[in-house]
Amino acid sequence: MMVTMETMNVTCPRCGSEVSERFYGPCTSCRTALRMMFEGEGREVEVAEYVPKMNVTPNAVALKDD
Repeated sequence: MMVTMETMNVTCPRCGSEVSERFYGPCTSCRTALRMMFEGEGREVEVAEYVPKMNVTPNAVALKDD
């Protein structure tokens, strides 16, 4: 099944200009400006190693010796 994505004339909710877009939302120039405004760099975050609680009792079936 082929889906055609036609453009429609909408008013940009951010800048208020009339644009032809495939989806309703900020226009292409507003999306570009928003990406530049909120652009960030990835960083490494160090977290402590997970250590399970020792107050948890093991399952009796798991401890059964055959």
